[in-house]
Amino acid sequence: MHAFRGTFVLLMLIFADSLPAAAASSCIPFADAQKHIGANRCITGKVLQVKLGNGGVHFFDFCEDFRVCPFTVVVFPSDLKRVGDIRQLQGKQIEIEGEVKGYDGRAEIILQRLGQLRGDAAHIPPLPREYDVERHGKYSAGRYSHPKAAKKSSSRKKQSAPVSLDDPSLPLSPTD
Repeated sequence: MHAFRGTFVLLMLIFADSLPAAAASSCIPFADAQKHIGANRCITGKVLQVKLGNGGVHFFDFCEDFRVCPFTVVVFPSDLKRVGDIRQLQGKQIEIEGEVKGYDGRAEIILQRLGQLRGDAAHIPPLPREYDVERHGKYSAGRYSHPKAAKKSSSRKKQSAPVSLDDPSLPLSPTD
């Protein structure tokens, strides 16, 4: 019985070591992503370019011409701080997991958190502190300048003559 238990444990260890390789091989190529719209899948491909679009939205291009590419990854500005410096993924083979959605005739995954990336892609650095998400990726370390003084108006309003609160019909002092 001990020999069986030892063999069983050895087989379990061998199988456990092969799990990461099996998980990595479960990713499908980006060209086949459209067949899996509506499903939660792992998609793999080489990011040729990370592009900045309107409103600070970033796109991963997997094809030379993004207009005919069947798949893209979208990162909204509000998610950049949770994901990290996605510009580091340009030129790298990535694996991304998420719901494959259809948009504008192509498949896409919205990258919202770093945990959706697998392998080396999951180890990207955080955004630099000076990276300004609201300014669409422009660096804004900036310079401090003192506030400007308020402009003095050259046309002053004229005040009316002072009004006396004393009644001329009353005596000036109680003894009068």
